[in-house]
Amino acid sequence: MTTTPTIGFLLHDVARLLRKRFEQRAKGLGLTRSQWQTLAYLANNEGIHQAGLAEILEIEPITLVRILDKLAERGLVERRQHPTDRRIWLLYMREEAKPLLVDMRSIGDAARGEALDGVSAEDRERLSEILTLMKSNLIQACRLGAGDKEKNHG
Repeated sequence: MTTTPTIGFLLHDVARLLRKRFEQRAKGLGLTRSQWQTLAYLANNEGIHQAGLAEILEIEPITLVRILDKLAERGLVERRQHPTDRRIWLLYMREEAKPLLVDMRSIGDAARGEALDGVSAEDRERLSEILTLMKSNLIQACRLGAGDKEKNHG
């Protein structure tokens, strides 16, 4: 039996440790991990409806509602009714959230800097290319479903 961790375990551990380091640095912001993740994804998807954001975050819609309630109480996000469907709420950042996003980006940059200490610029670029390709491959494989790839290529 080999003791060398697989790429999957390494990726999982690195992602977990990056989140942990970010959380250590972000403690002073007064946000939970789920709140800062919601803000980060909302910043790139303003105007999205709640169900769409829940899908992106891979959480249940009711869980997202609770997170959004807390963020709305703090004045960081707002819900606006859809112009043609009153059952749908669209989500937007408030101006009050923008300084927090700047802080979050700075904290994220610092945590990534710690993680990549000693890694050359060329290796960083190559790592990014490889991870992007892996992500693309897995997105495509997931679209095919389990076993479809074997039927088509096996």
